[in-house]
Amino acid sequence: MTPAIDLTGVFPAICTPFDADERIDFETLRADARRLEAAGVDGLVPVGSTGESATLTHDEHVRVVETVVDAVSDVPVIAGTGSNNTREALELSERAADAGADGLLLISPYYNKPEQRGLLEHYRTIADAVDLPQIVYNVPSRTGRSIDPDTAVELAAHPNVAGYKAAEGDLGAIGEIVERTADREFAVLSGDDALTLPVLAVGGTGTISVAANVEPERTVAMVGAALEGDYERARAIHRELGPLFRALFVETNPIPVKEAMAIRGYGPARLRPPLTRLSEDYREDLEAVLAALDADSVPGAEVDR
Repeated sequence: MTPAIDLTGVFPAICTPFDADERIDFETLRADARRLEAAGVDGLVPVGSTGESATLTHDEHVRVVETVVDAVSDVPVIAGTGSNNTREALELSERAADAGADGLLLISPYYNKPEQRGLLEHYRTIADAVDLPQIVYNVPSRTGRSIDPDTAVELAAHPNVAGYKAAEGDLGAIGEIVERTADREFAVLSGDDALTLPVLAVGGTGTISVAANVEPERTVAMVGAALEGDYERARAIHRELGPLFRALFVETNPIPVKEAMAIRGYGPARLRPPLTRLSEDYREDLEAVLAALDADSVPGAEVDR
């Protein structure tokens, strides 16, 4: 029987820090996982797009999962294990399970652009073989193919498919999936920080967030307020975070968030090629956004610096 996992709240899609030789900085990775857990997040998502999984070897991938699992004490670890190769995604999923992951996040196959029946077969192959809660991840801007609501709803019937990460930018489609899975234990999570509050408003359960790497307390406060029905407070925090949401996506993720992490002193801004450092003009804008957040406080968010 699949172990239960609560997919409610804030789950930062964490960065993978690199040293000057482009090796993984495991000490910084551990410290970052502990910082986020202490900030009150509900789980951690390593080796996703934000974790630069595309430039990690399989062995590195597994070591990152092991490191994060070992670093935290009381929050689930949901490992990114997607691939455009079903066999590779299955292998990564099995190895992440062996490494102690509590759940899996599976981006839909990219580049190949399978039809919907291919997406169904891909996800079912992994869900049949790996007995962990799995989140279907729809991000057509990276994959070239969107997961249709019909496909998402059909996948939700599988006992190991526990949720859906929505990064397609279509609130109507997201709302339809929420509506059609309302009678099941199935979580719909925002995969777009700027749309987290609207997704919660239509019945979403939380967010797999980039911004929460930089502002975990505020993100937790916003999501918590919305889930409690306090939309006045949630909107106030959303407005505070709006400039950060925009600043973190001026260039390809995770370029801006790694720069923000470096500015805050949480980790290096180094990326593996072909990604490069944030443009200087954008860095100045990002510094201004972070300075404004440092200077301001959100009523009820209990953010101290």
